[in-house]
Amino acid sequence: MLETIDLGLRLPKEEYKSRVPLLRRRLYDLQKECWEKRIPVIVLFEGWSAAGKGSTINDLTEWLEPRVVKIHAITAPRTLEQHMPWLWRFWLKIPNYGETVILHQSWYRRLLVERVQRIVTKKDWKQAQIDIIDFERTLAADGCQIVKFFLHIDRKEQAVRLKKLLADPLSAMLLEAEDRDQNRLYKEYMIATEEMLARTSTEWGPWALVPATDKYWTRIQVFETLIHRLEAAVGQKA
Repeated sequence: MLETIDLGLRLPKEEYKSRVPLLRRRLYDLQKECWEKRIPVIVLFEGWSAAGKGSTINDLTEWLEPRVVKIHAITAPRTLEQHMPWLWRFWLKIPNYGETVILHQSWYRRLLVERVQRIVTKKDWKQAQIDIIDFERTLAADGCQIVKFFLHIDRKEQAVRLKKLLADPLSAMLLEAEDRDQNRLYKEYMIATEEMLARTSTEWGPWALVPATDKYWTRIQVFETLIHRLEAAVGQKA
């Protein structure tokens, strides 16, 4: 699936700067309409370490209404969370009606990081595939719009970016051990990612695969995909 993505796609900076103001305005209007129509929205970002998830989220949210948007960066479960059912901590982050939640990584950690790093057993991550489908189906049945992005870069590009991040003490301290280790385990992550995408892309929660070599191309694709999904959602709620 990932091998079909054209990682050479690029967008000139000038074109990006000319297009993004209209997209931001449209997204703001749609966010307002979702609030008025009480449509909860979950936008989650998965992808390779150093693929630009955080910077894309920053760009996406710059013009959104902060009172009805929450951003959660998902890390390894903490002590209390380890004693609860594994999806418990994600239920706590579900948006209220009309609100938007943006996740920097998500419940898919179990099918990627926790699987590859052998934090959970094969039985656990296999069961998690079923749990996630049921979880997202339940949310969608209650009217929640789930928009899932996977940002893709190749191994060589990731190595270059990680080296640059590690060279700067400020960005290096933001990298988790799993981020530093991912390039070495790229093939294992690729296998896990392909299976995750194939098994969890559903009618109510399809994956949007976004080439992330060029940040301007990436961000325009994210804007346009999210706008398209929200336009469909508010249209159905009319």
